[in-house]
Amino acid sequence: MKSLMMLWRVVADEFGSLCDVSTTRDCETVSSRLEDEGFSFLAITLPAFCADLQKALAEEAVAPDMFMGFTRHAGLPRFLGGFLELIFDRKSGVLLADPNIDAIHAVRQLTLLYGKTEAPTSAKRNKGALIGFVECEQEVKKFDRSVDPQELAEFSKMSRLLWSEVLQNVENDLYAEWAGKDRYNDPNWPYVVPKHGPGATADRKSGNGKFDLTEWPQRLDYVFPFEEYGIPNWRHIERLDRINYLEPGAERPVRVITVPKTLKTPRIIAIEPTSMQYMQQALKAMLVRSIQSDNALGAVVGFDDQWRNNLLASEGSLTGAFSTLDLSEASDRVSNQLVRAMLSPFPHLFEGVDATRSRLADVPGHGVIRLAKFASMGSALTFPIEAMIFTIVVYLGIQKSFGHRLSRRDLLALRGKVRIFGDDIIVPEDTTVDVMETLRTFGFVVSPHKSFWTGKFRESCGKEYYAGHDVSVVRVRKLAVLKDGSFALPNSRRFARETESLVQLRNRFYLSGLWTTAAWLDGKIGTLLGGHYPTIEVQESGQWNDQTSRSQLLGRWSVLPKRVSSSQDWRINPDLHSLDVRGWVTSHQIPSSKVSGVGALQKVLSPERREPFEDIEHLERAGRPQSTHITLRWMHYH
Repeated sequence: MKSLMMLWRVVADEFGSLCDVSTTRDCETVSSRLEDEGFSFLAITLPAFCADLQKALAEEAVAPDMFMGFTRHAGLPRFLGGFLELIFDRKSGVLLADPNIDAIHAVRQLTLLYGKTEAPTSAKRNKGALIGFVECEQEVKKFDRSVDPQELAEFSKMSRLLWSEVLQNVENDLYAEWAGKDRYNDPNWPYVVPKHGPGATADRKSGNGKFDLTEWPQRLDYVFPFEEYGIPNWRHIERLDRINYLEPGAERPVRVITVPKTLKTPRIIAIEPTSMQYMQQALKAMLVRSIQSDNALGAVVGFDDQWRNNLLASEGSLTGAFSTLDLSEASDRVSNQLVRAMLSPFPHLFEGVDATRSRLADVPGHGVIRLAKFASMGSALTFPIEAMIFTIVVYLGIQKSFGHRLSRRDLLALRGKVRIFGDDIIVPEDTTVDVMETLRTFGFVVSPHKSFWTGKFRESCGKEYYAGHDVSVVRVRKLAVLKDGSFALPNSRRFARETESLVQLRNRFYLSGLWTTAAWLDGKIGTLLGGHYPTIEVQESGQWNDQTSRSQLLGRWSVLPKRVSSSQDWRINPDLHSLDVRGWVTSHQIPSSKVSGVGALQKVLSPERREPFEDIEHLERAGRPQSTHITLRWMHYH
């Protein structure tokens, strides 16, 4: 792990120069403990150190139970003590009146550098995660049995206030679809447009194979008949004889798996059957479209624009006006009972959502269990449904704080003050206690380490702020796994994805202002890429505090005007008369995926296919890439 230590040392030295702090002893500590404890020190122990820092910033003092596992000198740990002294008083541990922002950024960057690195989790931790999944399910069932009917009635009232117009729009479209109303004259028809996602399915279909469906649950067929959505047209009615219509007791359960996330914990995914995922995508598109067009709540619930969360978090850190809350196991704690209460006034939508919901889960080591939750990560409907449920509960908490029933006028007044993006929630600071209490009432768990409402630190949607200053960190996402099982920065181009990630890491360091670290990585990457490492002009992406580049080349971003070095291979394109540069491009090998004639017709006639297919081999190859490699090419120089 020498290369990991070298990168940590370079970052430490750069922040040390910035803050006039010696980091020699800190590097010695990391080197020693890395040798004794392995990669877990970087990936688990140091992030826990940062969690205590953020807690201390919120409480404005270092408590005796913080920074466990690190020796202390007076009130502060010796490790990173030079930076901590610029933030807290050494003797008392109390937050300084004017803490050094660069020192806060330094401690966060040095402790979180490897905290989100994708790594396989141990079998013991995987087993623990699956046990946690089952225990969470038991807690949802306990909530269902104990929920106060009065609380449920208040939930339904708030749901109607917030979502009646949004849900009625979807209800009307479903009614029009099933009634055949104006289907040949309405430009918006068809209203229900199913599609296949790119991921795995419980019945192990992938790529183009998803268009050759072989099973369809009976209760799904009752609402979404296979002959309407599973075949291109009625000329292929014979396909109905090949479909296995599954009775409720024989339905295929979702397949619960663990996938690598971080060394500390895996990600739990519930893989849906192909037929369910297919129709879930249709309902998801209808819900998201209706929510985004709503005048009062379109800017409250986010699906693809995180900048609103970032902006409110920044303001909250500066003025204290907003709190940022994060929920633990958010999607797994959404009770289906709450979803039924929200949708019951809209019978067509209720039927559609219920028909596309999987009721069973196959959990390794625990067998097939019946689900009380609405759905886990893996269902296309999880994200929009959980966002709507969280919004209802949050506004119930705000209503409790206000002391009177909310009106439509109140909803309009709260625009720009409440924001929900998945399980990232932002609310006015003076309503925080009531919102948190209401979330707990409905079975949700507010994460104490990721929620902030006191002090000047705020965090939301991947951005962190202190007193209005961006103290977000750059994280190593992928590392090469060597033959002995150890982790390292990639040392060969055969680590294609890791090499691409290393270039992205360098560019993020550059944009964050750590130019010495970026220059050190330039030396590593230049050697790795054999000198074909062009400078690429960075472009504004339109997102809040985010930038990107139009070039496909693996190259270094620069805010300076683009220029071609004499050491680079370049030419004038003979056809376009534009400048080309020779560099490395990431290529993905799409797996071979055959499809029958009827399946191919179903794919090309799908209503969601609004544009021509870019890949002429789309009927021969489809699905997620099975391998990645980098290739030396001539590319247009952006």
